[in-house]
Amino acid sequence: MTVIFAPMCDRYVLPDQFAAEREFLPAQVWWKFTTKFNVAAQQYVPAIRVHDGQTEGMMMRWGLIPSWAEGKPTPEPTACTDLDGIERSNIYRMPWLEGQRCILPASGFYVWQRTPANYRQPHFVHLVNRSVFGFAAVWDRSVAEDDDVIESCSVIRVPANALLAGIAGADGRMPAILRRKDYDTWLRGTPVEAKEAIQPYSATWMQAYPVSPRINSNHPDDAGLIQPVH
Repeated sequence: MTVIFAPMCDRYVLPDQFAAEREFLPAQVWWKFTTKFNVAAQQYVPAIRVHDGQTEGMMMRWGLIPSWAEGKPTPEPTACTDLDGIERSNIYRMPWLEGQRCILPASGFYVWQRTPANYRQPHFVHLVNRSVFGFAAVWDRSVAEDDDVIESCSVIRVPANALLAGIAGADGRMPAILRRKDYDTWLRGTPVEAKEAIQPYSATWMQAYPVSPRINSNHPDDAGLIQPVH
């Protein structure tokens, strides 16, 4: 069994394809996927981006490989990146400045709380009024020596809101969850406009509860992973 103790945006739940298409209405669809309850870095995940002026749904590797890396993952983990340092990053600067932004459909994600007994208790987090929502993300295209093209992405992180700070700690970070009215700004706006669209999602619109430690392994993938435990 592979055990993973993940930060606050490294594992999430994927809705089914129909629900994602109903939420984001991509003009072109190249993706194919089903519901997953244990999405982890390096897997291929659905993403919405703009290409030739139209939105398209496609699959990308979760964990950005920069264009200059010739298709090879960097030593630094790239499933997530903080918004406040993106313009100074050697990995993310060019995708950010070039407007290579995308949205990853999700229906929830996991966070871990360290207990007084030094045990890391997983929690499932979802939105109260939205069964499908979108993480703000950036993407890049890298070409390997054998001409294999890899398109990959990273989720944007922001400071944790009150709910998640209460679970993961005051210095925690959370994935940037987009409001529906900001989808187009994130995908098509300038870097300044896109950054203004990113806010820590309101704690009053979210719920979190403890779930089974089975999520600490990357092998299980069933609805039982999001069932509450007591």
